[in-house]
Amino acid sequence: MSENAAGQESLLEINNIEVIYNHVILVLKGVSLGVRKGGITALLGGNGAGKTTTLKAVSNLLKSERGEITKGSIRYHGQSLAELNPSDVVKRGVIQVMEGRHCFEHLSVEDNLMTGAYTRTDGAAAIKRDLDMVYDYFPRLRERRTSQAGYTSGGEQQMTAIGRALMSRPETVLLDEPSMGLAPQLVEEIFDIVKDLNEKEGVSFLLAEQNTNVALRFAHYGYILESGRVVMDGPAAELRENPDVKEFYLGMGDEGRKSFRDVRSYRRRKRWLS
Repeated sequence: MSENAAGQESLLEINNIEVIYNHVILVLKGVSLGVRKGGITALLGGNGAGKTTTLKAVSNLLKSERGEITKGSIRYHGQSLAELNPSDVVKRGVIQVMEGRHCFEHLSVEDNLMTGAYTRTDGAAAIKRDLDMVYDYFPRLRERRTSQAGYTSGGEQQMTAIGRALMSRPETVLLDEPSMGLAPQLVEEIFDIVKDLNEKEGVSFLLAEQNTNVALRFAHYGYILESGRVVMDGPAAELRENPDVKEFYLGMGDEGRKSFRDVRSYRRRKRWLS
């Protein structure tokens, strides 16, 4: 079991999974990680490291892209997710916010949010309360609720995508690259809201993010993926201070900020694998 789950209630457990696309391309190579209940867990690494594939493996969205899990297991509350279709995974309380701020562009912001409640059976009054909750967390969406989603800003579309996920009343949100394409101020705003949702609503997050610096400031625990393998994990505060993480992922070495050219030898060094 991961350190992340040791001594705490384990919510999601990914154990030694391998993922292959098109029956030939091995993308994940024995990935194991844990997400504790009530935590924010960061999944870090560069483009192509396997972060999105890991999230899609949990939400069972691989088959739509000719991908499959060929080894290992994924358990949520101790129960396998392997045989569930994506809508059943959502009903279990796990929902993914896709990379790229996917919205129904022709629908209004509010109609987009309401599509997130399609699996619910607890009545219109409960759904209305949660819609008000989403608007409280994202006041800008209340202002833009009648606007066509395709004509809103990138930040507003990201807020809409997260708000739509919240409308399903998730226990766990798989959040894929929330900072992509957003200005730094908006990134901070999005992550502040993620923190509030975690602390005030009890939503657990598995967060895939290339922006290691911001992710480690908000997460409780982190895993670093490289070429489909976990190469390091630990409490976020410790990862922020780790010299390898500083040099290779935060762009900071003992002598200050370094360019990619200065640190490109990391592929040969990888001290944590020695």
